[in-house]
Parts: sequence; structure tokens; C-alpha cells
Amino acid sequence: MTDLRTTPLHDLHLELGGKMVEFAGYHMPVQYPLGVKKEHEHTREACGLFDVSHMGQVMLRGPDPAQALESLVCADIVGLAEGSQRYALFTGTEGGILDDLMVAKVAEDQLYLVVNAACKAQDIAHLRTGLGGDHRIEELERGLLALQGPKAAAVMRRLCPAACELTFMQHARVAIGDIPVRISRSGYTGEDGFEISVPGEDAERLARLLLAEEEVEAIGLGARDSLRLEAGLCLYGHDIDQTTTPVEAGLIWAVGKPRRAGGEREAGFLGADVILHQIQARDHRRKRVGLLGEGRAPVREGAELFDADGHSIGQVTSGSFGPTVGRPVAMGYVAIESAEIGNVVHAEVRGKRLPMTVSRMPFVTPGYHRG
Repeated sequence: MTDLRTTPLHDLHLELGGKMVEFAGYHMPVQYPLGVKKEHEHTREACGLFDVSHMGQVMLRGPDPAQALESLVCADIVGLAEGSQRYALFTGTEGGILDDLMVAKVAEDQLYLVVNAACKAQDIAHLRTGLGGDHRIEELERGLLALQGPKAAAVMRRLCPAACELTFMQHARVAIGDIPVRISRSGYTGEDGFEISVPGEDAERLARLLLAEEEVEAIGLGARDSLRLEAGLCLYGHDIDQTTTPVEAGLIWAVGKPRRAGGEREAGFLGADVILHQIQARDHRRKRVGLLGEGRAPVREGAELFDADGHSIGQVTSGSFGPTVGRPVAMGYVAIESAEIGNVVHAEVRGKRLPMTVSRMPFVTPGYHRG
């Protein structure tokens, strides 16, 4: 563990009794004494605080950065309003997903990006190579906290009323007390909430301020994973990667309409020929689906999936017991012929084949604040 990086909240995690593990090259808390299941339930019922400072935060500056970034992502960035953010995908020449990220327009000449921890070095290199010398790409050394849950707004209303004026996927610069922050109304749990970028030297003070509120508990990576799985949200390197296209992954909505065939800025991103062909022809052979199990035995990543005739049709990419759903939940890729909602497939777990039903995602009703 001695070579692992730490976040500005490392000492606080230890003080709070966090069980520390390696994650994406960082020393991170997988859980606290409350335990993963209770942390999950507390976030769904009240409010959880997550340290996501391991994520990469990048500022992109220069002339018309939105148009420049569109050469590397398939989202509509040019159409992004100032003070808004959008989910985007870096794509490769073969149409695969290099990473998923959030892009916020903070000014006409500035975009703020949040990328995955395990991919941030390659993402920054990809930006520098792809955008050339006309744009400044700066990795920000800041903390990043996520306040998530149905009572997150009540907490924020006491500490920073201006943040509560934001709706889902809006972004602003505000102050929480005397701490200047960047804040967006977004998250990775399916609940209402806020992601807060804070100067590293102020991160622990802000975390303590939030944890002092009665609704708030510290939540680790274990519950973060089960929460995002119930919300049907992909984890890069598991549910999406360079071998999966946005169409196979069920992320066609992340390909901006102006970037599609016949759109005003059709294509222009890496792998566009493959991705736009799949959108139109629908000739891809597999699809990411949600899966609901029976009983309580979780079906984990890597479990092979079979049809009723015993033919192998795919594999689970994420799986756990869903505390809110009360059943095993998973997602994975299956052959198109087996992807219909309601179809029963079988997952092989320790030599037994357990039935799972292809289901819609998310598995829980989202609580996003859309105004």
C-alpha cells in the first residue's frame, strides 16, 4: 500500500474507521464501521458523503474548446449552455469507448472535465495529442466530494442555498461558508445530489462541515458500487471499455443528435463510421441488459450467461445483491436474440445455473432534481 496515492481526505478516512483498499492506484475506503449494506440504505433514505477525489479533474482552455473537444467525443458539446454539463464518451477509431466523462461549460473559452481515475493519465495524453497546441489542458489538484441522497438538498439549503437553485446537470461556482467551490447537481447513485470540487487544502474542512449535519454519513466505495448498479450506471473497465461501442452498451443517447447521420455536425469524432452505421443498421450482435435474479445469491462479474437450450450467450459485467431492490441485480452483455425484456437467461455460479430475467434499467426510480 506504500506506493498508493492518497486523497486530501485520507487522514479523515482513517479517523472515521474506514477500511482502506487499493482502487485505481489510490488508498480508498471501501466501507466504514456502518457497513456496506447500511451505508447503501442510508444514502437511499437520507444522505451520504463520498470521497471521489481520485477522479481526474481537467480544465480545457482556448479558442472554441467545445468544437475542438467534439473531435474526440461523440456528444453535443457545442450545444452545451454555459452553466450546464453533459455526459460524454471518448471513442476510438474502431468505435470502442476509451472512457466516459462529464463535461461542463464554465465559460465560452473554458470546459471543465471529470474523467475516471484509472484512465486520467491516458485521457489527458489523448486530449493533448488530439487537440494540439492551441488549447491549454490543465489537470487540477483538487478534492472532489459527492453529497448524495433524497435529503442532500435539505443539507445544502442550510449551508449553501444558492446550490439548491441548480437543477440536474447544472454547474456553478459558489461558496459553502467561506470555501469557494465548483458544484454540479449530479452524481453516481441515482439519487438527487451534488458533486463538489474543492481546493485540496479545504477538502477536509468541507467534509467535516457536511458530516456535522445529522442526515449525513460517510459512505465508501462498496456502497457506491451497489448504488450505481441499482441505478443502471456503467462502470468503466467493466460494463464499457474499448471493446464495446455506445450502441452495444445502450448509450445511443450519449451520441448527440447533431453528431448523427443527417445532423448539422455529422460525425467528426473517432470511430464515427462504425458507431453511426450501428445506429442506423442496428446490426450489432450483442447488447448490454439489466438482469434481475431470484433468491439472495448475488451473481458477480464474469459469470457466464446461457439461454434455455444451454448455449452460451454472454457474460455478466457487474453484479451484486441490490439492498433497495431486495434481489440480486446485474448487468451484462447478451446476444441480441436474448436481449428482449422479460426473457429468462441462466447465470453459472459455482457450477449451478441460476435464472435471471432480462429487465429494464434503472432498477430503482431515479431521484434526480429536474426542476
